[in-house]
Amino acid sequence: MFKLQIRAILLALFVPLLLSANHVLTDEILKPEASKLINTMGLELSSKTGIHSYVLPTNEHFPVGFNLVEYSKKYEQKMTKPYVLFIFAPNALITEKIETTGRVGIIPSSDTVRKLYNYEEVRDSALNVITIKDKNIVEDKHNIGVVQAYSELADQIATTKGIELTTTIPNDTKYIVMVLRVILYAGLLLVIWIYFLRPRIMKGKND
Repeated sequence: MFKLQIRAILLALFVPLLLSANHVLTDEILKPEASKLINTMGLELSSKTGIHSYVLPTNEHFPVGFNLVEYSKKYEQKMTKPYVLFIFAPNALITEKIETTGRVGIIPSSDTVRKLYNYEEVRDSALNVITIKDKNIVEDKHNIGVVQAYSELADQIATTKGIELTTTIPNDTKYIVMVLRVILYAGLLLVIWIYFLRPRIMKGKND
């Protein structure tokens, strides 16, 4: 089953996104590989359930108690209802005394959408990756955490509606890391072929 999920993800990444849909609202924080995974999952979720799911990663240094709901209204024109918005703000200040940072917000467009997922479980699927002590650099953990949380959110919405998604990722950090590495290496190989190997081969044939 996991192999089929990986194949579906990799296949979707090399096919143009339908209708140029973009489920990532800013180009901050997330790497292109992570954004592609999110767009792939988002397209499947919206096509099968009618629910649009978005990610808003931001480097903003929000003060303590900053209203993320009000902040999200700046992006309403980029979203289609019914929707749920996942906000990730690693630089948002939580407490002033010890200067703890990092906030996650999950904002639905209606109470009906709110009932389709468990806020705490989605939030924790991101925080469990980001706060764990391992060899991954902070930026990578941010990307992995957001992708994992988005996958969890999409899965919960689909499950509530009695639908199974094929592009989401098992809730295990090592699988997320592996998928991102496969995509990254595939991209590097493609670049090497296009800009280095192929020109040399063509030059050799012409000579």
